[in-house]
Amino acid sequence: MDSVSSSDPLPIVLIRGAGDLGSGVAFRLYHAGYPVIMVDLPTPLLVRRTVSYGSAIFEPEGIYQVEGITSRVINADSAVWLAMRGGEIPILVDIDGTWRNINTQVVVDARLAKRNIDTTLDDAEFVIALGPGFTTAQDCHAIVETHRGHWLGRVIWQGSAIANTGIPGTIGGVDSQRVLRAPRAGHVQPRAAIGDSVEKDAVIATVEGEPMIAPFDGMLRGLIHESVDVWAGLKVGDLDPRGVREHCFTISDKALAIGGGVLEAILSRGILPLHKQNRVRDEADAFT
Repeated sequence: MDSVSSSDPLPIVLIRGAGDLGSGVAFRLYHAGYPVIMVDLPTPLLVRRTVSYGSAIFEPEGIYQVEGITSRVINADSAVWLAMRGGEIPILVDIDGTWRNINTQVVVDARLAKRNIDTTLDDAEFVIALGPGFTTAQDCHAIVETHRGHWLGRVIWQGSAIANTGIPGTIGGVDSQRVLRAPRAGHVQPRAAIGDSVEKDAVIATVEGEPMIAPFDGMLRGLIHESVDVWAGLKVGDLDPRGVREHCFTISDKALAIGGGVLEAILSRGILPLHKQNRVRDEADAFT
């Protein structure tokens, strides 16, 4: 494919945000047969890096693997080719909106900014947003609920998602304490790795010499990359009280539930996976 431009929408789902929740969406869609492209910044704010396809951005060779699926950093023209070929998830590093030149059928805003930064109904034939900060028919065509609890993963066709509470969902009886925040601006210098068990009051990392202390015994489930500039109060780590190491390296129940909601929304719109589109086309040709 010579150019990202096309008069007809390409049968591709473009996901803005290659963090853990966007990666859960990509995982679901990839296995359902949809070509996927993911877009993120040169230094994305990934906390759960071991389950984020965007971690390819930090790798010297630009390649990363989550649950058997490989992601690869690639340019815009080649991203379209790689997505349509299948086998890997292309990651497009984009700071100037180049992704908008890719005329895709579906765009998913998975950045979880808790507000609408720049998503519009004109971004694609079908636009889906994750979580709060969006209103259907105004910002997007559908929303998938991201708040833990009874409504998680449900598709919203009218209205908005549950408003941001500012309190993380409870895991293992812990909510706010499990989120580790930067004590000051600078870079995170890790003292522990993702998947390590840490004891209460242990130093998990420092930010410009200021320590980040473990508030309870747990397992480090996420920690932002040390190359990222952080600011005071930014979420930079995730401590899991359940202590199951496998949870650090597998896509979460929350991400998979949200991915299922996105898949439902796309199918409800009548947008089929590429192999299904080809089959329907072949069957239609057989009757002509």
